Amino acid sequence: MRLHDLKPRPGAKTRRKRVGRGPGSGRGKTSTRGHKGQNSRAGSSTRATFEGGQMPYIRRLPKRGFNNFVHRIDYLAVNLEALETHFDEGATVDVAAIVAKGLANGKGNVKVKILGTGELKKKLSVTAHKFSTSAQAAIEAAGGSCTALIAAAPANEPAAEE
Repeated sequence: MRLHDLKPRPGAKTRRKRVGRGPGSGRGKTSTRGHKGQNSRAGSSTRATFEGGQMPYIRRLPKRGFNNFVHRIDYLAVNLEALETHFDEGATVDVAAIVAKGLANGKGNVKVKILGTGELKKKLSVTAHKFSTSAQAAIEAAGGSCTALIAAAPANEPAAEE
């Protein structure tokens, strides 16, 4: 076999359908568009969900429930066991340090919540957006301190005053 013997597999290359080229082509006159109607016209196209003008399926269904997607605040979870393994005794642990160590990876403005999974024996000064009750108790039991950053209040609620 040589390079000049290579050919595409049968059926792999097909000619494009040339429509509207006379009656001998088998695709003349209406050019595979049928007779009359919206889709036979030039420039006509409808979206995939269009139902001919009848009320679309999604609008016929009743809407129920509440979607909190826009207003929710997503926190990246960091467990005590991760703080135990990645930080030294007496270290100051803040959000920047947590992100630098690769414990919380996210886009944009990262919010961190410390969770109580694992054991903490080191004295750490931890600053994060939120703490679980068990995590806060464990950090303080080890002789460390917890500082909660105040997260921005959602747009529809007034900001808490200090």
